[in-house]
Amino acid sequence: MATRASIQLVRNATLVINYAGKKILVDPMLMPKDSFDPLAGKARNPMVDLPSSIEEIVKDVDLVLVTHTHPDHFDTVAIQTLSKSIKLINQPADEEYFRKESFINSETLQDSTVWNGITIHRTGGEHGSGEILKQMGTVSGFVLKAESQPTIYIAGDTIWIDEVEQAIKKYRPDYIVTNSGGAAFPGFEATPILKDEEQTMSLIQESGEAKVIAVHMDALDHCRTTRNSLREKANELNIGENKLLIPQDGEVIVL
Repeated sequence: MATRASIQLVRNATLVINYAGKKILVDPMLMPKDSFDPLAGKARNPMVDLPSSIEEIVKDVDLVLVTHTHPDHFDTVAIQTLSKSIKLINQPADEEYFRKESFINSETLQDSTVWNGITIHRTGGEHGSGEILKQMGTVSGFVLKAESQPTIYIAGDTIWIDEVEQAIKKYRPDYIVTNSGGAAFPGFEATPILKDEEQTMSLIQESGEAKVIAVHMDALDHCRTTRNSLREKANELNIGENKLLIPQDGEVIVL
């Protein structure tokens, strides 16, 4: 009997996905608590420790997926810790970055690829809107598909846009991982760079049969949407815990 697929939230947007017999690490931010200055003047970041040791997180990883290379998705500790020969899939905008960091087995994904029986599609996103979007650069998401496995859509650091809705319609995922921290920078409070409570509810309304897993909260000081505020908003709209899952750091969701 094959092991059932699972998604573990490590912290922020870092995930460990067990899928089709492979261990996939997504967007590793492995630095200790309080490593860098406040983003919104509230606290040093990350605001919480990793829930387990770095050794345990990276042990036996078969594949690393990187949606983009902001330091809360791929940090200096990941650069130092991960084997330079590990299989790594990145977006076209980051091809040069991984070459400079000597990851000799990195693959730049334009559209889709098949790796060990898993089809991986790259999807688009927008890391904010207006002026702040120009500063945030290009981001991607990924869809995982494999025989007798649930389809997983990792949306990445994006606000709710038509392109995300079209990806849901196209791939019809069983699970959608949404980065729903509602992050915003001082001076740009009106234009969040991640889905907030309202935008996450919009995604849920268009999510079809998919279960929605919300992450990227309570770890960085510029994320204004919290697990509690997101759950409160869902409760107002009678969206239950069977539809919207909000894992704690370290929690494993069996799919």
